[in-house]
Amino acid sequence: MIKEQHYINTLYYQIEQTAKYCRYLGSQVFNKLNLGINVEEFVTLDTLSLHGEICQRDLAKLILKDRPATGRILNSLEEKELIERFADTKNNRLVRKIIMTNNGKKTLKQITGILKKYLEKIPHEFSQSKIEEIKNNMREFREILEKEVEMNI
Repeated sequence: MIKEQHYINTLYYQIEQTAKYCRYLGSQVFNKLNLGINVEEFVTLDTLSLHGEICQRDLAKLILKDRPATGRILNSLEEKELIERFADTKNNRLVRKIIMTNNGKKTLKQITGILKKYLEKIPHEFSQSKIEEIKNNMREFREILEKEVEMNI
């Protein structure tokens, strides 16, 4: 007979809890280092650096935030002159696209360097090959979930 499994023993819960710890660590690091932007703004800049000109809706899908939350992040980044928004068309529809300013690129590079040095200080319990294995497994699992999840962003 198979024992009934509690949700807290599932892979889903373990990943969810791990993600929460990662978010808490990120917030604590950004607060401690007083970097001038928060974790969500940093992730947004990093995403923009990979995708170039992008509309808010596409960005929201990439950072897994709804459009209002994405708008608030973008408003903050725009006030800090780290991004610019401009009107463009996509599929014959008017959209607002986002690009990083030179100041945004400089800020992203600077913060990435600071974070790399800071996070290297955290004791490593895993070898680099184990970390790569975990990342690949998480990516594969996320891609499976993406096929099942309906995103209304």
